[in-house]
Amino acid sequence: MPIAFHADVSGSAIGEYIWGASRGIDPSLYLTVGTGIGGAYLLNGAPLSGPAAVEMGHIRIPHDRLKDPFEGSCPYHRDCFEGLAAGPAITARFGKRGEDLTDEDPFWLLEVEYIASALTNLILTLSPRIIVLGGGIMQRLFLFPLIRSRVTELLNGYIREDAILSGMGEYIVPPALGRYSGVLGAIAMTMRLGNLEPL
Repeated sequence: MPIAFHADVSGSAIGEYIWGASRGIDPSLYLTVGTGIGGAYLLNGAPLSGPAAVEMGHIRIPHDRLKDPFEGSCPYHRDCFEGLAAGPAITARFGKRGEDLTDEDPFWLLEVEYIASALTNLILTLSPRIIVLGGGIMQRLFLFPLIRSRVTELLNGYIREDAILSGMGEYIVPPALGRYSGVLGAIAMTMRLGNLEPL
């Protein structure tokens, strides 16, 4: 039986690329925002990799300490993207988990700012044709239109490609496979190793 190993977020990206929201769209980006923040960039249907893991959660983003005096929860960088916006950062700020915050909590506007800042950097660097946002925090679907709007503002007309201009609603999307993205991606990887084409 073929065996494949990759990061969990790469499995989710592959699952969505084969059967989900980014099906057949290349290049594509999958970002998970939850207990941690991780990302996978698929080029020619395969995850981008190098001598180290691709660590999109540890990129540096603007941190206005007047708006957000929180030092950050990352043990390596303190206020990197993950240190400011992942689930443990929310818990460290408020002493409760993100799912215990109401949709009206003003913190979510700060979360939108952090996610949108990171996505703007990734769009300008990697130019994906679609971005899938998964993870526990992104189950708050009301965040999607706010993130799309803020990304549009941050890009400020600089990007004019049709893939983005056709509508942010089709560019920054939730996973179509829900919580099964990762396991279906793992199945797809082993099917490829066994020379079995995913349906």
